[in-house]
Amino acid sequence: MKRNIISIDEEKCNGCALCVKGCHEGALQMIDNKARIVSELYCDGLGACIGDCPVGAITIIEREAEPYDEIAVMERLSKKGEETILANLKHLKDHNETEYLNQGIDYIKRNNIDVDLSKMEDKSKKMPCGCPGSMARSFVAPAKPVFNKENSNQQSALSHWPVQLHLLNPSASYFKGADVVLAADCTAYAFADFHDRFLRGKKLAIACPKLDIDKEEYIEKITEMIDSARINTLTVVIMEVPCCGGLMQIANLALSRATRKIPVKKIVVGVQGDIVSDEWV
Repeated sequence: MKRNIISIDEEKCNGCALCVKGCHEGALQMIDNKARIVSELYCDGLGACIGDCPVGAITIIEREAEPYDEIAVMERLSKKGEETILANLKHLKDHNETEYLNQGIDYIKRNNIDVDLSKMEDKSKKMPCGCPGSMARSFVAPAKPVFNKENSNQQSALSHWPVQLHLLNPSASYFKGADVVLAADCTAYAFADFHDRFLRGKKLAIACPKLDIDKEEYIEKITEMIDSARINTLTVVIMEVPCCGGLMQIANLALSRATRKIPVKKIVVGVQGDIVSDEWV
């Protein structure tokens, strides 16, 4: 059958094994210092491993492949403990793969596997009015640095809230025609002049390509910013560490899906707070 499945460019693969750790189904293994699919049965084709690859060696393609088998996956994962099983189920839930999710839950129940399924629930979504901290708001940021006479602290250049990519609305009015900064979480801590150098006059979204879940949602949101909000430019600010390259990969996937083409800049921040590179790509 033809279906979506990941493809690994072995020439690009640097053997870091980050994608192997990020594959909840156990479809990937390191062989001869290269990441390889060990069984098509275990690859769901959703691409959770893409954001973990720092060199862009993983893509999703459509080709003839064995159909994904959630039961086979559960048989493998059932021996690895509750956290691993829940990671697989949460992965399916986040991608709205209801059929596979139900198969996995049914397998757990039929085999009396000790797993607390309530841990999959996102408790913040149960609030009738949502989380107050994620309420969208826009405000005026100073046009130039303003200093407090008492402590000489520079005033924030942030002009909207929320900023975490999972929480923000890509169709919010403040994104319309904006210049957008997509920054890895650590960059603002590493680079002392983050607000004036990167943020002033721009809109912000932050994410961690290594620790955040549901990277497909990130790709969809950035694509919507490009096509629906019609953002003007996208600046991706990442750290020089390998795992951070996944954020650029997410941005590139969104750009490939978008119908519009926009200028994109890549800025790499060093762990000691210097600028390693700053270029339009």
